[in-house]
Amino acid sequence: MSVRIIIADDHQMMRDGLRVLIEQEEGLEVVAEADNGLAAEDLARQHRPDVIVMDVAMPGLNGIEATRRIRASVPQVKIVALSMHSDKRFVAGMFGAGASAYLLKKSAFGELTQAIRAVVAGQTYISPKIAHVVLEDYVRQVADELRPGTDVLTSREREVLLLLVEGLSPEQIAERLHVSVSTVGTHRHHIMEKLGIRTLPELTKYALREGLTSLDV
Repeated sequence: MSVRIIIADDHQMMRDGLRVLIEQEEGLEVVAEADNGLAAEDLARQHRPDVIVMDVAMPGLNGIEATRRIRASVPQVKIVALSMHSDKRFVAGMFGAGASAYLLKKSAFGELTQAIRAVVAGQTYISPKIAHVVLEDYVRQVADELRPGTDVLTSREREVLLLLVEGLSPEQIAERLHVSVSTVGTHRHHIMEKLGIRTLPELTKYALREGLTSLDV
C-alpha cells in the first residue's frame, strides 16, 4: 500500500522537483499539490493523505498555521516541514503546531524520502543541519526548569536563607553577617515574600527540595 503524499509549496519548480524525487521511490505516491496554505488545508480534508510536505513560508496561510489547522481536522496526517530558515522560532513553531519533521530546503532532496519514511513509522525527523538549534533550545529549557527559584533572591538574601535553614537564630545570623537583628528580619520577610513561603519549616522544606541544603547541615 502506497504512502499518499501532498506537496504544499508556493514555487512550481520546487513542487516539480519534489514530486519527481518522491515518485521515484517505491511505495510513495503524490496525490495532490498546493501552492498556498489554504489550498493545503482543503486538499488535506479532501484526500486525507498520510503525509504532507509543507513549506513553512507560503502566501494566504503560512505553514505553521496550516499545520495547526490540518492537524486539528485530519489528526492522523504527518507533516514534514520544509524551510529556508533554521531559526529556532520557525522550528519551534512547526513542531508546536504538530509537525513530525523539519528539513532545510537546501538539503531536502537528500533527506526528504528518509524523513517521510521516518514519520510514517511514528518517528520524529530533524535535519542534521539544524539539530543543534533544537538541542541548544532543549538544553536551555531544561536548565531553566532545574534552576532553583532562589534566582529571585539577592546574594545576601540567599546567604540569610541558608543560615536560617541551618538553624541559626536571627541574633546569630546578625552576628555572623555583621548586621543588625532588624536587618536580618527584613531579609527574612523579603525571602518569604518572594518565594511565597510563610513559615520557617516550609522554608526548610523548600531548601531541601531545591538542593540548597541537606539534612546533614
